[in-house]
Amino acid sequence: MIGYICEPLGNQHDRTHFDCGVSVLNDYLAKYAKQDVKRKASAVFVLVNRDDPKRILGFYTLCATSVELSELPEEVIRKLPRYPEIPAILIGRLARDMNSPGVGQLLLADAIARCVRVASEIAASMIVVDSKGDAATRFYAKFGFISLPKLTDRMFFPMQTAEKL
Repeated sequence: MIGYICEPLGNQHDRTHFDCGVSVLNDYLAKYAKQDVKRKASAVFVLVNRDDPKRILGFYTLCATSVELSELPEEVIRKLPRYPEIPAILIGRLARDMNSPGVGQLLLADAIARCVRVASEIAASMIVVDSKGDAATRFYAKFGFISLPKLTDRMFFPMQTAEKL
């Protein structure tokens, strides 16, 4: 990520000029992200250019979640303990500014790396994303995320696979 920094959202970041083309995500960053951070509902990370560290090029959120064992494909279940729910980390939102093409994969790579680091201290067997729409589903699938059979807009990535990257 030469030339870029991915860091926790702070007061120095300009949240008002971010535009990913999806009003719900724009509004979240502008109005609710700081509240989520303060309330420990989500951790919010922003990607900025080293030369313009106030301007947000993209962002993602992370929080703890779980997946019901019965929602996973059988070949994945065989490799997991038989608990009713499996611990996971949710990438709840991920968006890039429309004027910053190509940074989506940088955001995802940083999110996955951060999840791997956290999972070494707090157990999580997988990374989960909510893929809203066909474009998002194609984006995540391109990087190896697998759709959950019973939850079509939710995808997962085994932590063991993430650790190998």
